[in-house]
Amino acid sequence: MDIASLLNCLADPGCMAGQIISGIIIAMVLFLVASGLSLILGVLGLLNFAHGSLYMIGAYFTYTVMASIGNFGVALILAPIGVGICGVILERFFIKRVYGLDALYQLLMTYAFILIFDDVVKFIWGIFDLSIRMPSLFRRPPVTAIGTIVPFYYLFLIVVGVLLVVAIWLFLSKTKYGKIINAAASDPEMLMCLGINVPFVYTIVFGLGSLLAGVGGALACPLRAITPGMGFAVIIESFVIVVIGGMGSILGTFVVALMFGLMRSFGILGFPFFELAFIYVFMAVVLIVRPAGLFGKVRI
Repeated sequence: MDIASLLNCLADPGCMAGQIISGIIIAMVLFLVASGLSLILGVLGLLNFAHGSLYMIGAYFTYTVMASIGNFGVALILAPIGVGICGVILERFFIKRVYGLDALYQLLMTYAFILIFDDVVKFIWGIFDLSIRMPSLFRRPPVTAIGTIVPFYYLFLIVVGVLLVVAIWLFLSKTKYGKIINAAASDPEMLMCLGINVPFVYTIVFGLGSLLAGVGGALACPLRAITPGMGFAVIIESFVIVVIGGMGSILGTFVVALMFGLMRSFGILGFPFFELAFIYVFMAVVLIVRPAGLFGKVRI
């Protein structure tokens, strides 16, 4: 433990601002992955452990587009779309077969795809770590705020994350298609009686969740190495965020992702070897007090 370092940082506005920015950046990437997972878990009731692998594929697709044409903006469009298509194919041919089955079958099916996707990326892109340079658009002087230096790409990530929170919320709560998705989560039988193709809705939801994972992978590329297995740690953290926030709650996912990022950012100063322990203890307390999560709806 290094409590002195944590207290010194809290007493220094510049250090505290820097840690807050770092925590928000962690949160934004995790939110993008966890929001897709929350959507799939809340609507389909599926324990999709392969979701982290879709995040990894999004990163590799981004690397491929950047290596081919060098345009990060195009990569941010094509890579998530490619991951969304992969998600639709995965759902149509494999995942739909475990809907409604025991969670163990879902876990085994989706975990198998973690191993498959890891080997596929090793076969196509190799076993060594890859990386992309910071896109030229973001290679500009950093912004100074409250005594700390904030890279321009960090500001971009924060803006994108907030915009996506608003966009997802508006889509699910204010549009006809969003209301159909909510209805599919609560009463799919009644929705089918109304003439809605519920299996098609499930496919779209899985594809949309996969696309969000792809966005997370694409945005993470300039910040970290691209490597086989990179999705495993992300999926564990994303499940923690979804469980605490409440399945299907985008607001809950966003709020808990921020809490998660800040706890990691500050926890690593005072408790560098077990900062994640506090997050898991917090999850245990939440599940004891409110099993549906902080923002989840209690189903009777």
